[in-house]
Amino acid sequence: MSDFRLYDSLLRFPLFQGLSRAELLQLAGQTKFGFLKLEAGQTVVREGDACQQLFFLISGNLSVTTVNDDRRYSVIEQLAAPWLLQPESIFGAHPQYQSSVTTLTESHFITLTKDEVLRLLDDFLIIRLNLLNLLATQSQRRGRWPWRKAPADLRQRIIRFFLDHSVYPAGPKTFRILMNQLAQEVNDSRLDVSQVLNAMQDESLLRLRRGIIEIPSLEHLLM
Repeated sequence: MSDFRLYDSLLRFPLFQGLSRAELLQLAGQTKFGFLKLEAGQTVVREGDACQQLFFLISGNLSVTTVNDDRRYSVIEQLAAPWLLQPESIFGAHPQYQSSVTTLTESHFITLTKDEVLRLLDDFLIIRLNLLNLLATQSQRRGRWPWRKAPADLRQRIIRFFLDHSVYPAGPKTFRILMNQLAQEVNDSRLDVSQVLNAMQDESLLRLRRGIIEIPSLEHLLM
């Protein structure tokens, strides 16, 4: 990849916003970027693997699967480029990937090893600030979750459950969860949860299959 194509690709990610063209060309010339092409259906990272590098998706589409702690339910999401995979996993007390990621289409990535990330943080103040802002924003958003207004009814509690268990608050989601488990999660009866979900299905907001809830567009649930 030429320096100019690399420059245009990097500018699509918040981590590199604010760098001048000269700084980006300097960065491109001094940094050991990796370039990865994967066909559809290939694994990018697995939940629990050590996070040793950052993956910048520059083209293609991904499937992201996140499973709860006791493995009773999971959510599968679709994400499109540009996307930075789980940057919060590269540092901290538990530097492992929290979700498994596979490709849905042919996908291209720029990669940066942890050593290269550390060097860039030393060399470029703006990248250091951008990463701090990214992680701080994520932390602040999650920190406010316990203080949000309580959902008004069961329907809103179910929607809140879907939202809180999504990496990205939009797009298609597939929840693999039994009705009894969902009822337990939202603190209501299985019958009431089933009635609300079927009403939402009648409104074409989701589709129900045995143990599976398919949401074509999460943002439509939030409207």
